[in-house]
Amino acid sequence: MNISSIRLLFLCLSLTFFTNSSAQNTVNYNKGDIYSYWGWNWSWYSKSDIHFKGDNYDFTIHNVSAQDRQTAFTLDKYLNPSSMTIPQYNFRVGYFIKENIDISFGIDHMKYVMQQDQLSRISGFIENSGTVYDGVYDNTLLPISDGFLQFEHSDGLNYINFEIRKHNMFLEQNNIKFSSITGLGLGFMLPKTNAKLLTNDRNDNFYLSGYGVHALTGLNVSLFKNFFIQTEFKGGFTSLPSIRTTTNKSDTASQNFFYIQYNLVFGYLWNF
Repeated sequence: MNISSIRLLFLCLSLTFFTNSSAQNTVNYNKGDIYSYWGWNWSWYSKSDIHFKGDNYDFTIHNVSAQDRQTAFTLDKYLNPSSMTIPQYNFRVGYFIKENIDISFGIDHMKYVMQQDQLSRISGFIENSGTVYDGVYDNTLLPISDGFLQFEHSDGLNYINFEIRKHNMFLEQNNIKFSSITGLGLGFMLPKTNAKLLTNDRNDNFYLSGYGVHALTGLNVSLFKNFFIQTEFKGGFTSLPSIRTTTNKSDTASQNFFYIQYNLVFGYLWNF
């Protein structure tokens, strides 16, 4: 998916929130209601430039492609409390500050995996690495092999975020209610980056690396008043100016990218 498409979706979702905020609303929730949910996500990322800097190198890899990494479904991996944080998951708890408007805190656990062996252009220099990659690069085509770079936020592209959402109930049939959702959010990025650069030791630690902003739209199906199933589309922007790539604190990377996220979640509403 190209960057223009993701930017367009992000803009459309943002405009949808502001449009719906002024629309006539059908009451479905009460001030003081609390909800929580758990579910899973699928993510798509725009291409990005990744800048690497250290004592003996300073280079940028241009237009890097990446994808998410889905965990093969088993009941144990997805529903066992000891392993349910391994798949790409979404957790959220929210509080209704007024009828049909809530504020919430959530964790979006995505996975970002750079595609190995892609042919990319590189600019900058590498020296004293003791590898064939030492040299000066001027927009040079280079395959990103395992010996050069492995780069993943695969133990979590963890987006710790806060949102405001508006709910509009548009259909009620017996004990089932259908509501549309729009929202905006922002937060900070706490990835656990799994990186192996040249001959440096592999790094795989949590590190506060940047921030994100996003917009969303969704559909909520409420069952018997308290249980619900919900689908969401999110479009967002992520800036990571300070990524740890090795065990040496002087080795860092930075990148910015857009993303699309589709979520399927299951939740419960407490009425107060």
